[in-house]
Amino acid sequence: MSKFNLNQSIQILRNTPAVLRILLCDLSEDWITQNEGGESWSPYDIVGHFIHGEKTDWVQRAKIILEFGKSKPFTPFDRFAQVRDSAGKGIKVLLDEFELLRSENLNVLSMMKLQDNDLKKEGIHPELGIVTLKQLIATWVIHDLSHIRQISRVMAKNYKDEIGPWQEYLPVVNE
Repeated sequence: MSKFNLNQSIQILRNTPAVLRILLCDLSEDWITQNEGGESWSPYDIVGHFIHGEKTDWVQRAKIILEFGKSKPFTPFDRFAQVRDSAGKGIKVLLDEFELLRSENLNVLSMMKLQDNDLKKEGIHPELGIVTLKQLIATWVIHDLSHIRQISRVMAKNYKDEIGPWQEYLPVVNE
C-alpha cells in the first residue's frame, strides 16, 4: 500500500478534469442529468459540486492551515451550492470552468512549495475538528476518485433493467 506522496496526489488531481470531460462531454441530457432518485446527484450535479469545491474548499483551506493554523476554523462547506450555482449552464460550460479552476488551484498549490513539515500543520474543520494539511490534500484526491466512481455508478444504473441476468456479474448497478 502506498503512503501519501504529494507529487502522486497531484497526478490524480491534474487528471480529473480530463477524465470527466472524456466521460461526459457530448452525451445526451439523459446520461448527465439522471440520478439515483430523491436528492441524489446526477453527473451534472457532481461536476457543479467539483466546481464549488475548487472555489471554496481545498486550496482555500490549505491557505488557512498555512497562515492561521488552528486559530481560524474553516468556513463550513455548502454541499448543495451547485444546485444554485450551476443553474442554466450546460455541461460543457461546467467542464470548462472546472478545468480552469482546477488548473489555477494546482498552480497555487505548486507555488506553496510544500515541505514535509508543512504537511503536518493543523487546521480546524467545523465538523471533524483537528486535521492536517496532508489529510486535507489526501482527502481532495479521494474526493475526486469517489465522485468519479459515483458518476460511473449513476450512469450504469441507467441500464440496470436492460442488462437482465447480467446484473449478477455487474454489482455496480446494485450498489
